[in-house]
Amino acid sequence: MQLAERSGLTGYLIAPDPAAPRLTRAVEGVDHTGNRTTIRVVEERPLTIFLNAQEIVTAMTIGDYPQYLALGFLRNQGMLADGEAVLGVDYDEELETVVVRTDGQTSYEEKLRKKTRTSGCAVGTVFGDMMEGLEGVRLPAVEVKTSDIYALAAQINRTPSLYLEAGAIHGTVLCQGARPLVYMEDVGRHNAVDKIAGWMLSEGVAAGDKLLYTTGRLTSEMVIKTAMMGIPVLASRSGFTAWGVEIAREVGLTLIGRMRGKRFVCLSGEDRLLRDADPESVAEEDGRHRRKSAEG
Repeated sequence: MQLAERSGLTGYLIAPDPAAPRLTRAVEGVDHTGNRTTIRVVEERPLTIFLNAQEIVTAMTIGDYPQYLALGFLRNQGMLADGEAVLGVDYDEELETVVVRTDGQTSYEEKLRKKTRTSGCAVGTVFGDMMEGLEGVRLPAVEVKTSDIYALAAQINRTPSLYLEAGAIHGTVLCQGARPLVYMEDVGRHNAVDKIAGWMLSEGVAAGDKLLYTTGRLTSEMVIKTAMMGIPVLASRSGFTAWGVEIAREVGLTLIGRMRGKRFVCLSGEDRLLRDADPESVAEEDGRHRRKSAEG
């Protein structure tokens, strides 16, 4: 199991490493003027996840933190129950597989047959009975300071990342107050969220005082995963879907989207916003990040 290591960046426990050789490759092409150019593009590789002896799914991923991805995927799909003992998480780089071993029996044939395609990318599937896991879920009513939102956006947007280096990727950041803790990236935003969930599970991190930041859309599945993780606040640079907003309101999730510079929109939990920062004092987003957002 990979342990969280403090990044050189202030506050992060895990941060992106855009210079990692396995995550991107140089590809030659031509630009709009017809001149030869070389750019870095994100790698994709398959990762097959087993729960005990049963193959569950093969996900396309950038390949970092495979153990966290496997644990988080199984946890967010309801295949690892609260308190269930995980005996081991074994990654075989050559076979590109992760085996999560527990002390219980594995029998998810019916659940696998019920899986439904959703609007997500990469592992954008939600099993048919996942909504049942939200029954009785009511997230803690945590106060959210707008000063924290602005501080988080400013630091995250300036963090060196694959998103800024190559685009074509999503990022998810686990935060506490104004401090970003763990920043994960992947080709699918659901993969990035699952890595966060896997890290929290393996490290025994509490969720009730955290905020989840994502570069992706605030869809129903993103809201469901956040609620199932017990995180009371979800924020994004991107927009909303109507079902995502509806579910957020039902479970008491504070939902904030379209975060750009001084601007944001809150469509759920607005009564929990503490407006302690003057928007006029917040700097506009720099042009480099706006260009990368449009490309991504």
